[in-house]
Amino acid sequence: MSCTRILRADLGKPEHAVALIRLMDEYASGPTGGGKALTDNTRAHLASALHTRPGAHTLLAEHNGEFVGLLNAFEGFSTFACKPLLNIHDVIVTEALRGQGIGKQLMAAAEQLARDLGCCKLTLEVLEGNTKAQAAYTSLGYAGYELDPAMGKAMFWQKLLD
Repeated sequence: MSCTRILRADLGKPEHAVALIRLMDEYASGPTGGGKALTDNTRAHLASALHTRPGAHTLLAEHNGEFVGLLNAFEGFSTFACKPLLNIHDVIVTEALRGQGIGKQLMAAAEQLARDLGCCKLTLEVLEGNTKAQAAYTSLGYAGYELDPAMGKAMFWQKLLD
């Protein structure tokens, strides 16, 4: 495989914004992304919304001059550790290049970013059926979150708002 470079996106640059939307749309349209393309509103506003949001970080993977992967992460805060944390929200590699280590390169860059920010940990969510991603995350040292085994692992819940 040729050289893949990971860079911090500047979503004010049109080529980075276009890559964000293209890769997010590819992922959203697939089975692990819900099977629906991004809405027109999301396509029109996501890059500028992320660009102006404090604590939002986008990494891009460039391979042979083309953007082929991305990672979106957001700063949070651990009240128990009294330190920032970095939540990895999206990890996307274009389908043709999956399984070649680009996702792991993005994850390593996110870990370095978290260290640079003084974070105490990285967090992420993964679907139960996405066993390939689970295997990759496990190989990188990620595991289910629990404070006390008697209370079980944390669950990720949501409530949609209008």
